[in-house]
Amino acid sequence: MNEMTQATAAEWPTGFRVNPRCPGPMPKIVEAYRAVPTCHAGDVMGRHTGSVGLKAYHADLSLVTCGPAVTVRIRPGDNLMIHLAMMMAKPGDVIVIDGGGDVSTAVIGGLMRTTAVARDIAGFVLDGALRDVAEWAQPGIAAYARGHTLRGPSKDGPGEVNVPIACGGLAVNPGDLILGDADGVICIPAADVERLLPLCLAHAEKEKGIAARNATGQLDRQRFDALLRAKGCPV
Repeated sequence: MNEMTQATAAEWPTGFRVNPRCPGPMPKIVEAYRAVPTCHAGDVMGRHTGSVGLKAYHADLSLVTCGPAVTVRIRPGDNLMIHLAMMMAKPGDVIVIDGGGDVSTAVIGGLMRTTAVARDIAGFVLDGALRDVAEWAQPGIAAYARGHTLRGPSKDGPGEVNVPIACGGLAVNPGDLILGDADGVICIPAADVERLLPLCLAHAEKEKGIAARNATGQLDRQRFDALLRAKGCPV
């Protein structure tokens, strides 16, 4: 595998590319983000990023998926390079797959899930289809996908591993931090994780205060009156 990942671009056949795994953020940073809701991360990142059109196929929606991204770009309907990515992944990694949004053919299934659980892979984020839905609903690993079908894949390639990809509205680079919960998935650029963590924690404290006030039935009339007046709406 090491020899394979050291090949130069000129040595790869057309359509194939495999780069070394990126280690991603420090484990202590990854662990700290497990307490961060995706909504909070999205809010501090400008409210314009997050997964679109992907559904959680694991039944336990309290499960938090958090780990460095191993990225894969595949030809729709072919999972050869996903198998290679699973061989390269380390415990705690999240495999993020650009399947072109194709849901006509499943590219991950129950047998691959069994291997991933045994290797302690944290989860899959797939812009494509999976199969063996009942198995993915069992405890042990998270899976987000655009859809599902019983139709199985080919293993011919081409494809790429550990390259920049697009997946379900996310721009993902190898080693970026993937955070997933019941609300969806967000990608936090590896270069930003340390800077954004205190902002996420501060946002959580702010929302606790708002929630406590809302629980009393009080309305923040001044704030919303000011917003409405700024729009020219008389109140």
